[in-house]
Amino acid sequence: MNSPYGHAIKHWIKKAYEESFKCGCRVVCLIPSRTDTRWWYDYCMKADLIVLFKGRIKFECNDGRKAPAPFPSCLVIFNEKSIDKPTEFVMMKA
Repeated sequence: MNSPYGHAIKHWIKKAYEESFKCGCRVVCLIPSRTDTRWWYDYCMKADLIVLFKGRIKFECNDGRKAPAPFPSCLVIFNEKSIDKPTEFVMMKA
């Protein structure tokens, strides 16, 4: 999912986290890397995998040019929950 980037993101992340408890469900979220927010620690830090990008990701525009995101981004991946599994972090080039 590519959530809205405003204040509503906390509701989307909560829903993604809750959906991951369903049998066989994997939820992949492309979100801003907002490590200074409460929702990040309430939900993202419970993910199975967080992929951090070195640099800013680029989006392809309708005219074919590539525009960088105005903020750092990451992938947060929630898998079917295994309670004792810690969050894994990976760094990738944007």
